[in-house]
Amino acid sequence: MKNVYITDLDHTFLRTDLSVSAFTKEIWNSFSAQSIVSIATARTYKKTAQFLKNVDINAPMILLDGALVATIDKKIIDTKFINKEVGDAVIQEGAKFGIYPFILSLADSNLSETFSYSTVLNMHQKEVLKNYKNDDHHNQQRDLRAMRDNFKIVYFGEEELLRRVATHMREIFGDSLKYILAPEAYVGCYFLTLLHKDADKSHGIRAISEAMDFDLEKLTVFGDNLNDIGMFELAGTSVAVANAQEGVKKAAKIVLAHTNDEDGVANYLAGLKNA
Repeated sequence: MKNVYITDLDHTFLRTDLSVSAFTKEIWNSFSAQSIVSIATARTYKKTAQFLKNVDINAPMILLDGALVATIDKKIIDTKFINKEVGDAVIQEGAKFGIYPFILSLADSNLSETFSYSTVLNMHQKEVLKNYKNDDHHNQQRDLRAMRDNFKIVYFGEEELLRRVATHMREIFGDSLKYILAPEAYVGCYFLTLLHKDADKSHGIRAISEAMDFDLEKLTVFGDNLNDIGMFELAGTSVAVANAQEGVKKAAKIVLAHTNDEDGVANYLAGLKNA
Protein backbone atom coordinates (compact mmCIF):
# COMPACT_ATOMS: atom_id res chain seq x y z
CA MET A 1 0.00 0.00 0.00
CA LYS A 2 1.22 3.49 -0.87
CA ASN A 3 2.54 5.98 1.64
CA VAL A 4 0.42 9.12 2.05
CA TYR A 5 1.70 12.67 2.64
CA ILE A 6 -0.67 15.52 3.47
CA THR A 7 0.60 18.97 4.40
CA ASP A 8 -0.84 22.17 5.73
CA LEU A 9 -0.11 25.19 3.53
CA ASP A 10 0.43 28.47 5.39
CA HIS A 11 3.59 28.55 7.52
CA THR A 12 4.20 24.87 6.74
CA PHE A 13 4.47 24.17 3.01
CA LEU A 14 4.32 27.77 1.83
CA ARG A 15 7.06 30.21 2.70
CA THR A 16 6.04 33.33 4.61
CA ASP A 17 5.91 35.28 1.32
CA LEU A 18 3.36 32.66 0.11
CA SER A 19 5.76 31.13 -2.41
CA VAL A 20 6.77 27.51 -2.94
CA SER A 21 10.48 27.15 -3.57
CA ALA A 22 11.86 25.27 -6.57
CA PHE A 23 13.49 22.81 -4.15
CA THR A 24 10.20 22.08 -2.42
CA LYS A 25 8.42 21.56 -5.76
CA GLU A 26 11.15 19.20 -6.96
CA ILE A 27 11.19 17.04 -3.83
CA TRP A 28 7.41 16.99 -3.36
CA ASN A 29 6.73 16.12 -7.00
CA SER A 30 9.30 13.33 -6.89
CA PHE A 31 7.10 11.59 -4.30
CA SER A 32 3.88 11.82 -6.30
CA ALA A 33 4.56 8.88 -8.62
CA GLN A 34 4.78 6.29 -5.83
CA SER A 35 2.79 8.04 -3.07
CA ILE A 36 -0.52 9.75 -2.38
CA VAL A 37 0.10 13.49 -1.91
CA SER A 38 -2.30 16.27 -0.98
CA ILE A 39 -2.85 19.32 1.23
CA ALA A 40 -5.04 20.46 4.11
CA THR A 41 -5.63 24.17 4.48
CA ALA A 42 -7.92 26.93 5.71
CA ARG A 43 -7.62 28.47 2.24
CA THR A 44 -10.28 28.46 -0.47
CA TYR A 45 -10.10 26.31 -3.59
CA LYS A 46 -9.22 29.32 -5.75
CA LYS A 47 -6.32 30.52 -3.61
CA THR A 48 -5.03 26.99 -3.09
CA ALA A 49 -4.97 26.30 -6.83
CA GLN A 50 -3.03 29.53 -7.37
CA PHE A 51 -0.41 28.66 -4.75
CA LEU A 52 0.01 25.10 -6.00
CA LYS A 53 0.78 25.84 -9.62
CA ASN A 54 3.20 23.15 -10.86
CA VAL A 55 2.87 21.25 -7.56
CA ASP A 56 1.57 17.67 -7.90
CA ILE A 57 -1.65 16.82 -6.05
CA ASN A 58 -3.08 13.36 -6.75
CA ALA A 59 -5.72 13.05 -4.02
CA PRO A 60 -8.66 15.15 -2.78
CA MET A 61 -7.70 18.33 -0.94
CA ILE A 62 -8.96 19.43 2.48
CA LEU A 63 -10.01 23.06 2.04
CA LEU A 64 -11.53 25.77 4.23
CA ASP A 65 -10.53 23.97 7.46
CA GLY A 66 -12.34 20.82 6.33
CA ALA A 67 -15.62 22.46 5.28
CA LEU A 68 -14.81 21.34 1.73
CA VAL A 69 -13.02 18.26 0.41
CA ALA A 70 -12.50 18.44 -3.35
CA THR A 71 -10.11 17.34 -6.08
CA ILE A 72 -7.87 19.68 -8.03
CA ASP A 73 -10.23 19.24 -11.01
CA LYS A 74 -13.17 20.46 -8.86
CA LYS A 75 -14.87 17.19 -8.03
CA ILE A 76 -16.59 17.71 -4.67
CA ILE A 77 -16.03 14.82 -2.24
CA ASP A 78 -17.60 16.27 0.92
CA THR A 79 -19.03 19.53 2.26
CA LYS A 80 -19.95 20.79 5.73
CA PHE A 81 -22.00 23.98 5.48
CA ILE A 82 -23.38 26.52 7.92
CA ASN A 83 -26.87 27.27 6.63
CA LYS A 84 -28.26 30.76 6.03
CA GLU A 85 -30.43 30.82 9.15
CA VAL A 86 -27.53 30.04 11.45
CA GLY A 87 -25.18 32.32 9.50
CA ASP A 88 -27.53 35.28 9.85
CA ALA A 89 -27.92 34.56 13.56
CA VAL A 90 -24.14 34.54 14.00
CA ILE A 91 -23.90 37.93 12.28
CA GLN A 92 -26.59 39.32 14.57
CA GLU A 93 -24.86 38.05 17.73
CA GLY A 94 -21.46 39.39 16.66
CA ALA A 95 -22.98 42.79 15.94
CA LYS A 96 -23.76 43.10 19.66
CA PHE A 97 -19.97 43.47 20.10
CA GLY A 98 -19.67 45.98 17.26
CA ILE A 99 -17.89 43.52 14.98
CA TYR A 100 -18.88 41.93 11.67
CA PRO A 101 -17.32 38.85 10.04
CA PHE A 102 -15.97 37.77 6.71
CA ILE A 103 -18.11 34.96 5.24
CA LEU A 104 -16.85 32.41 2.71
CA SER A 105 -19.73 30.80 0.80
CA LEU A 106 -20.28 28.45 -2.12
CA ALA A 107 -21.66 30.38 -5.09
CA ASP A 108 -22.21 27.49 -7.52
CA SER A 109 -21.44 23.82 -8.21
CA ASN A 110 -18.26 24.79 -10.07
CA LEU A 111 -16.67 25.75 -6.73
CA SER A 112 -17.01 29.48 -7.35
CA GLU A 113 -16.76 31.30 -4.03
CA THR A 114 -18.38 34.41 -2.59
CA PHE A 115 -16.47 36.48 -0.05
CA SER A 116 -19.01 38.60 1.84
CA TYR A 117 -18.28 41.34 4.37
CA SER A 118 -19.79 44.45 5.87
CA THR A 119 -19.14 48.09 5.05
CA VAL A 120 -18.21 48.35 8.75
CA LEU A 121 -14.59 47.17 9.00
CA ASN A 122 -11.98 47.30 11.76
CA MET A 123 -8.31 48.08 11.12
CA HIS A 124 -7.35 44.40 11.07
CA GLN A 125 -9.99 43.52 8.48
CA LYS A 126 -8.79 46.37 6.29
CA GLU A 127 -5.27 44.90 6.42
CA VAL A 128 -6.55 41.44 5.52
CA LEU A 129 -8.49 42.83 2.57
CA LYS A 130 -5.30 44.28 1.08
CA ASN A 131 -4.30 40.69 0.26
CA TYR A 132 -7.58 40.12 -1.60
CA LYS A 133 -7.94 43.40 -3.47
CA ASN A 134 -7.50 41.76 -6.89
CA ASP A 135 -10.01 38.97 -6.28
CA ASP A 136 -13.27 39.05 -8.19
CA HIS A 137 -15.59 37.34 -5.71
CA HIS A 138 -16.11 40.19 -3.24
CA ASN A 139 -19.61 40.92 -1.94
CA GLN A 140 -19.54 43.95 0.37
CA GLN A 141 -22.90 44.69 1.98
CA ARG A 142 -24.28 47.52 4.09
CA ASP A 143 -26.67 45.03 5.74
CA LEU A 144 -24.54 41.87 5.86
CA ARG A 145 -26.34 38.56 5.34
CA ALA A 146 -25.17 34.98 4.87
CA MET A 147 -25.78 32.94 1.73
CA ARG A 148 -27.45 29.53 1.53
CA ASP A 149 -24.27 27.43 1.78
CA ASN A 150 -21.55 28.98 3.96
CA PHE A 151 -18.19 27.32 4.47
CA LYS A 152 -16.99 29.47 7.35
CA ILE A 153 -17.50 32.72 9.21
CA VAL A 154 -14.34 34.53 10.33
CA TYR A 155 -13.80 37.46 12.69
CA PHE A 156 -10.50 39.39 12.88
CA GLY A 157 -9.70 41.55 15.90
CA GLU A 158 -7.96 41.94 19.22
CA GLU A 159 -7.56 38.78 21.29
CA GLU A 160 -9.57 39.99 24.31
CA LEU A 161 -12.56 41.01 22.19
CA LEU A 162 -12.59 37.79 20.19
CA ARG A 163 -12.38 35.70 23.35
CA ARG A 164 -15.54 37.43 24.58
CA VAL A 165 -17.21 36.91 21.22
CA ALA A 166 -16.22 33.22 21.23
CA THR A 167 -17.63 32.71 24.72
CA HIS A 168 -20.87 34.39 23.73
CA MET A 169 -21.19 32.35 20.53
CA ARG A 170 -20.70 29.10 22.46
CA GLU A 171 -23.43 30.14 24.88
CA ILE A 172 -25.82 30.76 21.98
CA PHE A 173 -24.93 28.01 19.51
CA GLY A 174 -23.29 25.39 21.74
CA ASP A 175 -21.93 22.29 20.03
CA SER A 176 -23.76 22.97 16.77
CA LEU A 177 -20.72 24.95 15.60
CA LYS A 178 -16.95 24.56 15.81
CA TYR A 179 -14.88 27.48 17.12
CA ILE A 180 -11.21 28.17 16.33
CA LEU A 181 -9.49 31.09 18.09
CA ALA A 182 -5.83 31.61 17.19
CA PRO A 183 -3.18 34.22 16.36
CA GLU A 184 -3.21 35.59 12.81
CA ALA A 185 0.41 35.53 11.71
CA TYR A 186 0.18 37.76 8.64
CA VAL A 187 -1.72 40.72 10.14
CA GLY A 188 -0.67 40.48 13.77
CA CYS A 189 -4.08 40.16 15.42
CA TYR A 190 -6.32 37.19 16.32
CA PHE A 191 -8.99 35.43 14.30
CA LEU A 192 -12.10 33.54 15.36
CA THR A 193 -13.42 31.02 12.84
CA LEU A 194 -16.88 29.46 13.11
CA LEU A 195 -17.54 26.27 11.16
CA HIS A 196 -20.03 23.43 10.95
CA LYS A 197 -19.47 21.14 13.94
CA ASP A 198 -17.96 18.43 11.72
CA ALA A 199 -15.83 20.75 9.60
CA ASP A 200 -12.21 20.14 10.55
CA LYS A 201 -9.09 18.63 9.10
CA SER A 202 -9.56 15.33 10.92
CA HIS A 203 -12.96 14.78 9.26
CA GLY A 204 -11.30 15.75 5.99
CA ILE A 205 -8.59 13.14 6.51
CA ARG A 206 -11.23 10.46 7.01
CA ALA A 207 -13.06 11.56 3.84
CA ILE A 208 -9.85 11.31 1.80
CA SER A 209 -9.00 7.97 3.39
CA GLU A 210 -12.38 6.58 2.33
CA ALA A 211 -12.09 8.04 -1.16
CA MET A 212 -8.55 6.75 -1.72
CA ASP A 213 -8.77 3.62 0.45
CA PHE A 214 -5.53 4.07 2.39
CA ASP A 215 -4.36 2.99 5.83
CA LEU A 216 -4.02 5.88 8.29
CA GLU A 217 -0.86 4.26 9.63
CA LYS A 218 0.72 4.96 6.24
CA LEU A 219 -0.19 8.64 6.55
CA THR A 220 2.34 11.39 7.35
CA VAL A 221 0.97 14.88 8.02
CA PHE A 222 2.76 18.22 8.37
CA GLY A 223 1.52 21.29 10.24
CA ASP A 224 2.21 24.33 12.37
CA ASN A 225 -1.09 25.51 13.88
CA LEU A 226 -3.69 24.30 16.37
CA ASN A 227 -6.13 23.33 13.62
CA ASP A 228 -3.58 20.70 12.50
CA ILE A 229 -3.68 18.73 15.76
CA GLY A 230 -6.75 16.75 14.68
CA MET A 231 -4.73 15.43 11.73
CA PHE A 232 -1.83 14.62 14.05
CA GLU A 233 -4.08 12.44 16.20
CA LEU A 234 -5.12 10.31 13.19
CA ALA A 235 -1.87 9.96 11.27
CA GLY A 236 0.74 7.28 11.74
CA THR A 237 3.39 10.02 11.60
CA SER A 238 2.82 13.66 12.58
CA VAL A 239 5.46 16.29 11.78
CA ALA A 240 5.66 19.87 13.07
CA VAL A 241 7.85 22.43 11.33
CA ALA A 242 10.35 24.33 13.51
CA ASN A 243 8.18 27.46 13.50
CA ALA A 244 5.07 25.60 14.73
CA GLN A 245 3.18 26.72 17.83
CA GLU A 246 4.39 25.05 21.02
CA GLY A 247 1.16 23.12 21.50
CA VAL A 248 1.52 21.70 18.01
CA LYS A 249 5.11 20.65 18.64
CA LYS A 250 4.02 18.83 21.79
CA ALA A 251 1.36 16.94 19.82
CA ALA A 252 3.76 15.94 17.02
CA LYS A 253 5.80 12.75 16.84
CA ILE A 254 8.55 14.62 14.98
CA VAL A 255 9.62 18.27 15.28
CA LEU A 256 11.77 19.47 12.39
CA ALA A 257 14.92 21.52 12.65
CA HIS A 258 13.81 23.59 9.64
CA THR A 259 11.08 26.23 9.39
CA ASN A 260 8.69 26.75 6.51
CA ASP A 261 11.06 29.39 5.13
CA GLU A 262 13.83 26.78 5.22
CA ASP A 263 11.81 24.21 3.24
CA GLY A 264 11.08 22.09 6.30
CA VAL A 265 8.67 19.70 4.57
CA ALA A 266 10.93 19.19 1.58
CA ASN A 267 14.03 18.65 3.73
CA TYR A 268 12.18 15.99 5.72
CA LEU A 269 11.06 14.20 2.55
CA ALA A 270 14.54 14.45 1.06
CA GLY A 271 15.85 12.77 4.19
CA LEU A 272 13.46 9.89 3.64
CA LYS A 273 14.76 9.43 0.10
CA ASN A 274 18.35 9.39 1.31
CA ALA A 275 17.76 7.11 4.29
